[in-house]
Amino acid sequence: MGDDLNNDEGQLPRRDLLKSAGVALLAGAAASAGAAAAQTSASAPAPAPAARSGKAVGARLQGVQHFGLTVQNMDRAFEFYTEVLGGNEVMRDGDFRGEKIHNTLLTDQEIVARERGVNPRTIGVPDLKDGGQRLDVRFVQFDNVVIELLQYRDAQQPMGSGDSWAEPRDHMSPAYPRSMHICFYIRDDVDFNTFIRDLEAESARRGMTQVKANRVITVTSEQERQAAPLDANTNRITEGKSNGWSLIYCKGPEGEQLEFVQALGPVKKTFEDAMAARRRMLAAAGG
Repeated sequence: MGDDLNNDEGQLPRRDLLKSAGVALLAGAAASAGAAAAQTSASAPAPAPAARSGKAVGARLQGVQHFGLTVQNMDRAFEFYTEVLGGNEVMRDGDFRGEKIHNTLLTDQEIVARERGVNPRTIGVPDLKDGGQRLDVRFVQFDNVVIELLQYRDAQQPMGSGDSWAEPRDHMSPAYPRSMHICFYIRDDVDFNTFIRDLEAESARRGMTQVKANRVITVTSEQERQAAPLDANTNRITEGKSNGWSLIYCKGPEGEQLEFVQALGPVKKTFEDAMAARRRMLAAAGG
């Protein structure tokens, strides 16, 4: 495990990496909580489950709880998201097996296997039902969202170490339908180019050779990518509705697709106005 990283110039930000987005989302949550508290203090009865269920589907939500990422190596992924990117462990659990959890997670894929007339294992369905494979999870908290790391392993494989039961996907282009990515919000006062450089360097120091950020100039080899100038680390948008948006795509240690963004100027105000409008809508609807 590596050294702790602080917020000094040239180093990676820690807990406040997502501070800007976190403030907005937490404010929204506070508005909802405040409305609920006001109702309680006025001795209004709590809504019965039937009343709550009568609302529109979207009105029954309170936000995004977490994003899930199935990993090849739990320890490696956990180190990246906690020690490199600065998340905090919420909890870990595991050795999940049995018919109930198997059906909860995998029923749709088993149906697909039957329809195709193939063994479920050939399309990546582990045997949680009889315990041939097990599921372990770890939750990592950032300021405004939780990331859940999941590993499906053979029963004989120790929890948290070694490879997963299934081989990783080869095709990880973000252009594929069903592909997803995790986006991290960089603080306003952080130099984007330096952050990307330091992210790659810290990951490489830990042996995480998959962590590679794209460049905004054309490169045709890994050597050229590494030799690209520092200012090629950031795609800065300076016109249109995305004016003030900076971004880069990067692979994580499991080959997962990551994005890092910074929102300044007009585009930052666009998102802040949208959050304020949503808070007003929720308040008007009674939270």
